[in-house]
Amino acid sequence: MTLWLPRAECDPSCLPAIGSTPSVPVPVRIGRLVAVLALLLAGAAILPVLPLLSPSGRCLAGRYWARALLRGLGVRLVVRGWRPARRALLVSNHVSWLDILVMLAIAPCRLLAKHEVRTWPLIGWLATAAGTVFIDRSRPKRLPQTVAEVTAALRAGAVVAVFPEGTTWCGRAAGRFRPAMFQAAIDARAVVVPVRLTFQLSDGESTSVAAFVGDDPLWASVRRVLRVRGLVITASAAAALHPDVAATRGMLARIARSAIGMTLPSSLAPRPRTAVDRPASTAEIAPVDADLAA
Repeated sequence: MTLWLPRAECDPSCLPAIGSTPSVPVPVRIGRLVAVLALLLAGAAILPVLPLLSPSGRCLAGRYWARALLRGLGVRLVVRGWRPARRALLVSNHVSWLDILVMLAIAPCRLLAKHEVRTWPLIGWLATAAGTVFIDRSRPKRLPQTVAEVTAALRAGAVVAVFPEGTTWCGRAAGRFRPAMFQAAIDARAVVVPVRLTFQLSDGESTSVAAFVGDDPLWASVRRVLRVRGLVITASAAAALHPDVAATRGMLARIARSAIGMTLPSSLAPRPRTAVDRPASTAEIAPVDADLAA
């Protein structure tokens, strides 16, 4: 694992065995696939209109589209905690390609995505039109420029969603939050909202059925989602962090990572902090509103 191309310890062995999760009948799977294809085509149809909308209008359109896609896939989304409407950095653990839809659905936000997404047919066009900020992880010299783009978006009042782990994990464990993008929140004086994504079946059992890890092909992950019955994704927002003048991006990343409470593999466990670098006073904590469902 390198700084720029992180790799998770998760691989396809973390995925559930075939037949171990409840599934829907084949006609339902076909119906879900048809619904998703129709929504993708609808997204393509409105592409010429998106540049005519205000930034908030584009975000709102993306929000409704993402929610419709999740419903089409048979996914139930539950949202808990305060959802920022402007000038905030959303940071979340990363499990699946579904995470992108979830973040778009819970708040009117722009996304930070790897630059390869820009070249994907249809999805890349929609992402570009929605104001996605792209990061090229193979060119570290461009990282300051990307941070500057995120900072500018935050200063303009946007909500920007990022996945600081830099890669996907299975959901039962998570990686470190890499600190670079937290600098944008410090520079823009924006709040940071840690969000924990959990994947469960309707009976409350945790599942990795939607995970997209290792060498698992994307289409295989999509098929598992189309097949599974009762997938519930819960997005739980922790208390908002308000960086003060003493905050550093490393401290903010550690606090945000701790706030989502995922299991960190022992090989990635941070060294014990001393009194010198303990970030007890680097951030103010804002209250969390009542639970909200979506």
